[in-house]
Amino acid sequence: MMDESFKKQFYGLLEQRRSIRKFKRDPVSREIVERILHAGMQAPSGKNRQNWRFYVIEGEKRDAYLKYSQKSWLGLKDKLVERLKPSLYEFTERFFFTLGDAPVIVFCYSLNSADERYLTSIGSVYMAVENMNLAAFVEGLGACTMGAPLEITAEVDHFLGVDQLKEHQSGDLQLLCALVLGWPDHSPPKASRQLEGRITWLS
Repeated sequence: MMDESFKKQFYGLLEQRRSIRKFKRDPVSREIVERILHAGMQAPSGKNRQNWRFYVIEGEKRDAYLKYSQKSWLGLKDKLVERLKPSLYEFTERFFFTLGDAPVIVFCYSLNSADERYLTSIGSVYMAVENMNLAAFVEGLGACTMGAPLEITAEVDHFLGVDQLKEHQSGDLQLLCALVLGWPDHSPPKASRQLEGRITWLS
């Protein structure tokens, strides 16, 4: 039984977490990143397959990825220009060209299998990703989950060398998203939660 203080801290954690897209250039220690990855792997998974696979890049490899991030922007910019205010659109474009100076990128894959439903497998990975978002916040880091790599999946797979693995060649290893990590250099407001029409009670 959790005490009231713990419950208050837990719900406060959920409410305070937000996506960060501007980071300090300071490195993040391997120890902290490993704790965050370990937190991800505490998530539940279908049939306990623990089918998440994480590929972490830093340093020169991270810098080399920027040209791919910039290319992924080309597949999104026309959609976002209709949804975002001009100032936010420009900020988002800069983020894709620099990844906000985040020093760590985690690419999150699902190892799918015929013995588990597809949506259950990918859902298991996204639960792990949410654990990692929360762990990053607890560590004082900022994080942002990105679907943009899916715009250029084949190129990302090749960049990481994933396309050489037998699991990939059989069609079972699938990129789902990326998570950028670093020490936050801004404090954006949290978008309001839209509750209307989201919950239906049946009895």
